[in-house]
Amino acid sequence: MGCSTRAGSAARFDGATAEALERLLDLPRVELLDSTTSTLDVAHRIASEGAAAGTLVIANEQTAGRGRGGKSWQSSPGAGIWLTLIERPADSSGLGVLSLRVGLAAAEALDRFASEPIRLKWPNDLYADSGKLGGVLVEARWREQSVEWVAIGLGVNVKAPPGLANAAGLEPDTERLEVLAELVPALRAATGAAGPLTPGEREEFNARDLARGKACIEPAVGRVAGITPTGELLVALADSVVPFRSGSLVLRDAQ
Repeated sequence: MGCSTRAGSAARFDGATAEALERLLDLPRVELLDSTTSTLDVAHRIASEGAAAGTLVIANEQTAGRGRGGKSWQSSPGAGIWLTLIERPADSSGLGVLSLRVGLAAAEALDRFASEPIRLKWPNDLYADSGKLGGVLVEARWREQSVEWVAIGLGVNVKAPPGLANAAGLEPDTERLEVLAELVPALRAATGAAGPLTPGEREEFNARDLARGKACIEPAVGRVAGITPTGELLVALADSVVPFRSGSLVLRDAQ
């Protein structure tokens, strides 16, 4: 997998070196980049070379940040947090809901930097003040029947991108280092959880669910009715409630 990076000892994250971030976040390794195509690309490369669990790849800018379904993600220099965390879970039973679990963990960590609770939209979007604040993209690599590593990509706008009406940022004067210090431990804890979503996690998701009760046109025409313990989207149709594992959620009022 090819990836273009520009790194070196001069790279800083709001003044902090990679070594300072390792100490602040209690991580074995931080790969700090001034600019890269996508932190996910770098993470997969160094994971294949043996990077330890807890290795963090973070960049001040992404030139080809990607989201779910091949969508691009604007990652302007210094305007947000663009990271990928490498983990090597011994138990793969939670992988099916990991994107939702990471979204929940990120929302809880980001609440203190927003004017109101962070909202979630299945399967991987974070919202603040009705605008998109961030997104999660989880990619696993397997060898035979065992997961070798998981790359947890997260992008968060600290400052709302200019010119994008549907984008949001965190509260003015929010410091990226403070946000990072809240996010990383939360993401690591989420990755360590096994099994399906607990009743408490589903209740928390429902409380933050941007779409629950709203009319949708994808993945089916109906009304959003929540999620299952294994992460499917529930859509109420005319005569039944149907779970959907894949696809995108498109709300009628978004058209």
